[in-house]
Amino acid sequence: MFRLILALAALASASAFQMPTSVRLSRSILRAVDSNEDLTFPPLDGSKSRIGIIRTRWNENYVSSLVDGIKESLKECGVEDSNVFVTEVPGAYELPYAARLLAFSGTVDSIVAVGTLIKGDTQHFEYIADATSNGLMSVGLQTNVPVVFGVLTCNTEEQVKKRAIGKGNHGQGWGKTAVEMALLRADALGGGKPQTMGFGELMDVGGGSSPTKPRIGF
Repeated sequence: MFRLILALAALASASAFQMPTSVRLSRSILRAVDSNEDLTFPPLDGSKSRIGIIRTRWNENYVSSLVDGIKESLKECGVEDSNVFVTEVPGAYELPYAARLLAFSGTVDSIVAVGTLIKGDTQHFEYIADATSNGLMSVGLQTNVPVVFGVLTCNTEEQVKKRAIGKGNHGQGWGKTAVEMALLRADALGGGKPQTMGFGELMDVGGGSSPTKPRIGF
């Protein structure tokens, strides 16, 4: 009996090991998305926080609803409208690069990257989800600016709708996460902030920030 149990355990381990990386990734991301519904937050004072939102134009209606949810939660945390910077990119694959530029601008305390990916008949979904999640994580680690993964990775459009529209809007949690991480960063690093937000013309892409920014945005 003991040998049989060992054999079954070995078989299960081998099956898990042979599972394609893309499948394991998509399943883990979906579990993370679902678990966000139970997330709770302490009282957050975001009155001095500057939050950047980078959204995709792909799946316009759902992404716009998610951004609305983010803005609503930022307002609940006391974030001023003038301290919220929003820009857009074509799709999820472009989010990490835009997030890196915004982080290096030195004008925001945290970033929310927003988009939706729906699984189709090819491996496109797995490649984009993998590259986007890894890229956004790298931006946060390399720049010390928190980047919130606000990309829904779902199997069906119905799953996206459930998480982007109405009471299940995940943008609410992402906005509060951005404020909490901005406060954590401020506690850890401190320091002053430039007077303008966005991708200023004098931005130092090497990681520094210019003393002045002529305008907001590109």
